[in-house]
Amino acid sequence: MKDEYPLIHRDVSWLSFNYRVLQEAKDPRVPLFERIKFLAIYSSNLGEFFRVRIANHRNVMRAGKKSRKRIDYKSSSVLKELLKIINEQLLEFSEIFEHQIIPSLAEHKINLRKRTDLSPEQVKFIEEYYMENLLPYVQPVLLLKGKIKPFLQSGALYLGLVMTDNDAEQQLPQYAIVQIPSGHVPRFLELPPQEEGHHDVIMLDDIVRHSIQSIFPGYSILDTYSLKVTRDAELYIDDEYAGDLINKIRKSLKKRNVGVASRLVYDREIPSHFLDYLKEILELTKYDLLPEGRYHNNFDFFSFPDFGMKHLKDDKLSPIHYKELEKADSILDKITKKDYLIHVPYHRFDSVVKFFEDAAKDPDVTDINIIQYRVGSKSKIMKALMKAVENGKNVSSFIEVKARFDEAENLLWGEKLEEANVNVNYSIPGLKVHSKLAVIVRQENGQPKIYTYLGTGNFHEGTAKLYSDIGLLTANQEIGHECLRLFHFLQSKEKPSIPFKQLAVGKFNLNEKLISLVDFEIDQAKKGLPAEMILKMNSLQDVEMINKLYKASQAGVKIKLIVRGICSLVSGVPNISDNIEVISIVDRFLEHARIFVFHAAGEQKIFCSSADWMYRNLHARIETVFPIYDASCKSVILELLDLQLMDNVKARIIDEQASNTYKQPDERGTSIQSQLETYYYIKRITD
Repeated sequence: MKDEYPLIHRDVSWLSFNYRVLQEAKDPRVPLFERIKFLAIYSSNLGEFFRVRIANHRNVMRAGKKSRKRIDYKSSSVLKELLKIINEQLLEFSEIFEHQIIPSLAEHKINLRKRTDLSPEQVKFIEEYYMENLLPYVQPVLLLKGKIKPFLQSGALYLGLVMTDNDAEQQLPQYAIVQIPSGHVPRFLELPPQEEGHHDVIMLDDIVRHSIQSIFPGYSILDTYSLKVTRDAELYIDDEYAGDLINKIRKSLKKRNVGVASRLVYDREIPSHFLDYLKEILELTKYDLLPEGRYHNNFDFFSFPDFGMKHLKDDKLSPIHYKELEKADSILDKITKKDYLIHVPYHRFDSVVKFFEDAAKDPDVTDINIIQYRVGSKSKIMKALMKAVENGKNVSSFIEVKARFDEAENLLWGEKLEEANVNVNYSIPGLKVHSKLAVIVRQENGQPKIYTYLGTGNFHEGTAKLYSDIGLLTANQEIGHECLRLFHFLQSKEKPSIPFKQLAVGKFNLNEKLISLVDFEIDQAKKGLPAEMILKMNSLQDVEMINKLYKASQAGVKIKLIVRGICSLVSGVPNISDNIEVISIVDRFLEHARIFVFHAAGEQKIFCSSADWMYRNLHARIETVFPIYDASCKSVILELLDLQLMDNVKARIIDEQASNTYKQPDERGTSIQSQLETYYYIKRITD
């Protein structure tokens, strides 16, 4: 790696992405309840970041100086930079909530009440609510040095109390903690309004604050402060060695919520003597401390009551029926004639579900194969697989149980499928399988014919309503045979004897394929011929690929990047990345599709992919990059990319300064919001 080639640390870049989420919360163009939702998304994202990435940095630091030196990793300085950025963002979060969201709610007669501004009627209401609904769950713990140290559950809300003993001669501060039972009752409670036509709401925290004195008789409570611990959520499983990987994961899941603390979130108004005390009894360091405002667990804003005020939400975009497929007698017969693109959440996911349901009942279908990375707790696709077995089909499911935070769900589905006599294969030790594909084999005229679904997203009917993904339904037999070879590898662990040519597959030819495509553009540019790339992905972090893009830029290749999340590449650097432009789009749907377009001497090669350009995806996972051949499908994808590149409402310019500046309308003042334009474009070509 040459010194002059700049890189942004992946975690610094991720925090910049999460700030783009926070930008949506402070954007007055966004409807009020959607702004509140983005506060929740920001908080949820940050919680996972601490549970995984910050925990990882802390573990590296715990490894000792020799280990850190061996891997050339200055985790302390990185951690300081990350925490500095987070602290700045959280101050802005509080500013947005206190000075923008709360006043805006009040303008619409929604009042978020504190316990100090309640009417007598409201006081009586919360006291009765506390006695009837909360008291059994509020468990106080007096903190005493030298006694058993309390265990704070990961992600749970607590109040820290500073008190004095009324009977003590010296009124020294004493401390206690009380868990707020937000897992048992709603975080937001509607109160009898002080004014007719208004909605008064109080947070559960303040109800407990008001009534807590009753469970500490003999003490005077001086003040209360919100607390929360986040624990390391990574599953440290040495799966390179012999042993039952599934049992190891099951055991590790039980330990996830009791992992080492990776942060203590606390009210920044907490007195230093109490904070020092908490550090001592919880065995925390300065790197584990994160000050916030008076309220934590802001992901609970997902459940903020809307009082039926639809005008304070985004206009509904009802998913589009793909009638040509959904109404077909057999979706397989349709795919025989041409390829189809499914673009969720603009299209309904029903066509993908129907792909499996039709196969389950088709008397000529013999085999169904699917990779299960993430699926919903209620899945019509999984039910179709079980129905297919009842109908005499051979059904195989490869389940990746190392899908972070979905391990338990995947294990549960594995058990259900095995009970239904589905042939279930689980994770490969030392390798994560991230491909999203399924293959159906049907006997036609005495010969097997292969139908394939390849996607950029999971077979998850829930996220298909929120994530923007692309799926290809095709009867291309070359692609189908290669998918079957991949499934054979997943089931037998035997490497295919015939190389992949249609697909680029992780651990086989994926990295080499992408490099060759970029190298071709570099060669074209050096010859003075047109050369360009449009690359859309979630994350760009792999150093080898970033350096290759820098070289392409230096050769004169025009590169346009659409990167939602991590982007370690720095665009616009003189003599290094002059020809690279990077934007990121954060809007109502999560941009999740990976699309790669290469000029290819005018041939315009287009690929969709399950893989981002991160080291783990390109080198340590089974991923699939698949070609788009059908002319109409290629045209649709190019149109979708054009809309995103023209976006000047939700697109941000990504640069080294991490300013996340919004792209501005053109000289005509035309505003283009790509997700809205995409919806109406898909609707127009589908109807």
